[in-house]
Amino acid sequence: MSNTLKPSLREQQHPVICQLADLIETIWQEQLELEPYHLPADLGYVEGRLEGEKLTIENHCYQTTQFRKMHLELAKVGTTLDILHCVMFPRPEYALPMFGCDLVGGRGQISAAIVDLSPVNSERILPENYRLALQTLPITEFSQQRGLPDWADIFSEFCLFIRPDGPEEEAHFLSRVEGFLKIHCAYAAQALPVSPEQQAEILLGQRYYCTKQQQNDKTRRVLEKAFGAEWTQRYMTSVLFDIPTP
Repeated sequence: MSNTLKPSLREQQHPVICQLADLIETIWQEQLELEPYHLPADLGYVEGRLEGEKLTIENHCYQTTQFRKMHLELAKVGTTLDILHCVMFPRPEYALPMFGCDLVGGRGQISAAIVDLSPVNSERILPENYRLALQTLPITEFSQQRGLPDWADIFSEFCLFIRPDGPEEEAHFLSRVEGFLKIHCAYAAQALPVSPEQQAEILLGQRYYCTKQQQNDKTRRVLEKAFGAEWTQRYMTSVLFDIPTP
């Protein structure tokens, strides 16, 4: 297992993943004041083997006044699998939902694309300002909707989970992510700290979100095959979905 920093993976990945990674970081840089977020030294860049293929994971992390961690992960397995995973973890002092986005590509096609702003309040409903803003985004019909897993009660009514059919639908998905992300960053930049009581509720919601995401068996199985169960548990609980503490 190697941890030496190498050139960015995105130039070697599916073009849509490269475009989305650039889009996310551009919006972050334009709308928020970023500072580095330091992951454990051995988990920023990782190489391993999966069924004879080279597996590479590259993590980019930032933080801001409103977000304790903004995580963009790129992963590649040989020439068969490309992955983008992104989650923005708000600080519990701010009543903000969880932005999450994933793209999975293989053999030249994007097989799965998901984006959501997931509520963390006790009602599991997005704040009214978010709901109104998201309703103004252009409506696009996608030909292949995908079903959410059993543990996915964390997602909102606006969650989009599809298998994009060709370049036009891929472009529409990127546009939808851009809309979600710009709304989220704009509201986050204006957000004010909430009461200690609200913070306690937000913490519970974020812990529930992370606990549910840790149940993603597909991710866990891939990582365990390449790195073993102990390393995978550490990676999923300290990098992918670390549960916030007060």
